[in-house]
Amino acid sequence: MIAGRTALVTGGGSGLGRAITAALVGAGAHVVVVGRDRARLAEVVGEHDGMARAEVCDVSSADSVAALKDSLAGQEVSILVNNAGVPGPVAPLVDIDPESWDEVFDVNVRGTYLMCRALLPPMIERGHGDIINLASVSGKRPLARRTPYCASKMAVIGLTGTLAAEVGPLGISVNTLSPGPVDGERMRRNFRFEAEQTGTSYAEAERAFVGRSALGRMVTEQEVGSAVVAMLHMPGLCAADIDLSAGMVAR
Repeated sequence: MIAGRTALVTGGGSGLGRAITAALVGAGAHVVVVGRDRARLAEVVGEHDGMARAEVCDVSSADSVAALKDSLAGQEVSILVNNAGVPGPVAPLVDIDPESWDEVFDVNVRGTYLMCRALLPPMIERGHGDIINLASVSGKRPLARRTPYCASKMAVIGLTGTLAAEVGPLGISVNTLSPGPVDGERMRRNFRFEAEQTGTSYAEAERAFVGRSALGRMVTEQEVGSAVVAMLHMPGLCAADIDLSAGMVAR
């Protein structure tokens, strides 16, 4: 179901993209690792002994995505994982400038749209394919001082459901994976900013956030990678939004 197929992972140079790439390679896929930082992409590719290759692309740029599509001509990319995303500012809405708002939507929403638009036609022609869009549980619950990020992730969930209705009858499964807080540098950044905004300590900011989850912890990057593989092993899954949150939504 995965072995021998070619997958493309955006935002593949670090964090979740790196973990998703490792999980897909472990399942036997060849992976095109896409991102903006050539050096980071080279590091990821070097970890996978010929099973991965790098493509530099800014997913928010229509020209860059068009160039990527041209470079993939003749290759059967049948799995697309839209992971590229930016966290955006941690601040009250009234303190967020339009440029910061636009940056979040340019990468998180426009980037997902552009990549789907570029890679769907060959999937439609072949009559099969899988798209997994990374959203977040933050798109489905209030999260103070994170308005652009939360709004962008809800937009990704909406995009996914509608796209699934369009291309599901043509043989393409489109689903959303919504992680909760993922242990890593991005969440550490958020906890630092949250502590500054609320006048609390880093430990208090982390404890207040993580304490909302049923399991009382964050999920790991490796768990997200495993979830992507698990979703690809479920052929009846389409138009779904899977929470991987350690119980964050449940509470």
